[in-house]
This record gives sequence, structure tokens and C-alpha cells, in this order.
Amino acid sequence: MFFAQFLKAGGLFSRLSAGAPFAFQSNNAPQIVDVLGTLVLSILAGHNRYAHIGALRFDQVSPPILGMSKVISEDSARRSLQKLEQLGARSWQQRELRAVWEPLLYEPWVLDIDTTIKTIYGRQEGAEVGYNPHKPGRPSHTYHTYWIGRLRLCLDVEVRPGKEHAGKYGMPALWELIDSLGRETWPQFIRGDCNYGNEENMKQAEARFLETQDRWSPAGSGWEGIEGMLQLSGWSRKRRVVVVRRTKTPRGSSSSNSSAKGLPLLELAGACTLESATYEYIVLVTSLPYEVPSISQLYRERADSENPFDELKNQWGWAGFTTRDFERCQIMARLIALVYNWWSLFVRLVDRQRHREAVTSRPMLLGGVARRTKHAGQNRLHLNLSHARADKIKEKLTKASQFLRAILTAAEQLSSTERWRRILAKIFEKYLDGRPLGRFTSCSALQLRDLGLTVPCQLWPAAEKPLAFSLNCRF
Repeated sequence: MFFAQFLKAGGLFSRLSAGAPFAFQSNNAPQIVDVLGTLVLSILAGHNRYAHIGALRFDQVSPPILGMSKVISEDSARRSLQKLEQLGARSWQQRELRAVWEPLLYEPWVLDIDTTIKTIYGRQEGAEVGYNPHKPGRPSHTYHTYWIGRLRLCLDVEVRPGKEHAGKYGMPALWELIDSLGRETWPQFIRGDCNYGNEENMKQAEARFLETQDRWSPAGSGWEGIEGMLQLSGWSRKRRVVVVRRTKTPRGSSSSNSSAKGLPLLELAGACTLESATYEYIVLVTSLPYEVPSISQLYRERADSENPFDELKNQWGWAGFTTRDFERCQIMARLIALVYNWWSLFVRLVDRQRHREAVTSRPMLLGGVARRTKHAGQNRLHLNLSHARADKIKEKLTKASQFLRAILTAAEQLSSTERWRRILAKIFEKYLDGRPLGRFTSCSALQLRDLGLTVPCQLWPAAEKPLAFSLNCRF
């Protein structure tokens, strides 16, 4: 109920249904709202197979709340997705994804890029044997993804065959995404690992935005760094390279143990053994002008981009909903990412203290029993929360519901886009210091406390913001 109110206040589900490019011709074809509503409810319930849709057939409460007349069958859902014209489906889904996150891009933000592998067990189109660390030799699909750093919002996802796991296969869609944005909404920099560290990728990044050797200096968290200029044989120019290192302790040994212990022959001979530290190194290539400690910290924070992969694959169905043809796999990947964005923002509205994954937030906000009654022309919903913290959850849901009700009743003159901007401002009011979302002129609290940027607060003007390309190599 409360999530449906959130979707209605932001005009999210109604806009998704209105713009869907389905091409139904049969008189017996299901309604578009029933198709999309069934898929959204299935994704929201944590399903990862079309066959699981059958579990929704007896739900008499959720479908009417979304404006549905019924829950369609699993076969009808699969056949309906075949009616989506591929190019039309892509522009439609990218437009809906963009409507969710675009108002946030006027704040300083970081673009994370990464890939993940979806293991395939059948004879699906595009299932090829490529890089698969979890199931070597098993065919797979590759998901090239783009994120808003630390907010865990998915900008877009490109599904490619299993052999196309290299970063270059996902870069055309990334440049298309960046070029479609206004320059004032470009990210502060792009963050990726060594998979993206080739000449063409860095050259493209440098084209859109913009030799010394020193002692090792502290880089934070036990690391120390050094920088210089380097031009590899495949590069067209010299680039800034930052190398950071920290002492590496062997497994099963403490720092007090010497590597020379256990060599009695040397001791009997009276030899004096010297201890040498073993280091772990990270090499960063970047065009950012920040100091070494800031560069090192910014890349360490990139590790947070691995968490959405785990959440989407194990809790949201990215590892499932597989069909024979490649197009429907792509459509479902984007639809799951869209519902994931919706739910993440809704949970942030209810509990603005921290990000909660679906494994925690679903039992907290969806774990209950609802009963719908109709009397004297009025529909009533009776909810009983079954969570152990039902009292605290009820208080938070009530506050969120009152805010959404005020948006719907007191702001009728506003468009759905403006209402959505106000909802986002409410979700992130802790970081915006009470101001509305809009263009920025200096470093904001959102940048420092939520996006995790640790660079000085002096930013470039919007027309001169550099786009950097950072990559990592470990050895």
C-alpha cells in the first residue's frame, strides 16, 4: 500500500505504463497495466523465475492498488514481452530510468562503471563461454552497468554475450549516456577498475573533458603513495600515475613474527638476517588534479559498487528471468534495475538513516497481512505488520505516508516531474541542508557526506568540470 502510494505520488508506475511500446493486436490481449503490474509485483516479491508469477494469482489486495484488473499468467507475461519492439523498448526503459535519477545529477556525483557475470544453464541466445570466475567453462551473459557512486542507483545496464566481458564492449553505451546529459549534470569523474584501462577508453574520456618523482607520503588508512608521469607503449600521451602501497602481513602470522625465524642453519653459522617489508601495491591512472591521499581514498570507496551487484543478483532477480531470446533478457534486466531504484528510494524515504538491502527491507516493510473491505462505496485496507519491530516501523511508515498524501492533495497543480523532485529533496534533505534540488556552485553536504568525496571544496565551474578516468591494477 505505502509503496503504491510512493509510486503514485511520483507518477512512476503510471508513466511507465503510459509509455510502454507494446503492440497488442488481439482482442484477448491483456491490458498493458496488467502486464507491467504483474512483472513489477513479481520483481518486488523477490522472484527470479517467470514460473514464480503463479504465486501472485491469489493476491486480491495488491493488483487493485496499482490499478490492475488481474494478475496475468507466466506464459502471458513471457509472450507479452515478445511484443516489445527492441529499439522502442530500449528508449522507453532508458527514459523511465532517467526520470528517476536525473534530478540528482545537479549535485556533485561520481559515475562508477563495472561488469558482472550472469551464469546461463540452457541454450539461450548469447550464452557464450567467456570469463566466468564462479562457474569456469559455463556459458554466461555479461552485464555492463553504470552507477551513481555511493547512492547505489543504477543509471543503465547493457546485457552482452558472455565473450564480451571486456570493458570496451560497454563503453559505447556509456559515452552515449554521458553525451545525452547536459554538461552541467556531468559527473565529477568516472571510476573503474583495470578492465577499463586501455588507450581508447581513456582517450575518449579525456576528449570530452579536459614528470616528477617524490618520496612516499601518507595516503590514509595505512597506505602511502607516490606519483609521477608515465606513457606506456600503447598510449598516445603521458598520464598521471599514482602508486600506493601498504605493508603486507603473511596469512597466519602476526606482525611481530620475523620472516627469518625458522632458519636454524643461518643462526648456527652466526649469520645476521635482515628483515625486509613485503608490500601490497595499487596503481591508479587518473587525470584528476587532487592530492595523492584524496585520489587513494576516492578509489578505495569504489569498492562500494560491488554491493549493488550482490543485491541485484541474489535479491532482485538479475540472475534469473532467462528466456531463449536475448532481447527479453535485456528488457527484464532494465526493468529489474528500475524497480530496484524505486524500492531503494522508497526505503530511504521511510528510513533515512542508512541504505537497507532488500533482504532486510522487504520483511520490514512488506512482511504483513492485508485485508481489503468495501462498505458504503468506500474501500478500506486493514494492515497487520508481522515484524518484531512493528511499532517503530508503523511510526516511520505513517510519517512517510503523511508526506506523500500532502504531495498528492496539496500540490495538485504540480506536474509529476515537480512532485518527484520534491520527493527526492525530502529523501536527501539531511544532505541538502533543507534546500531544494538544483544547480550547485560549490561543494555541498551531499557531496561530502553521502557521495563520499574527500577532495577540497573548490570545484570547477559547470562548463569546465573535468571528467577523469581512474583505473586500478593490483600486483
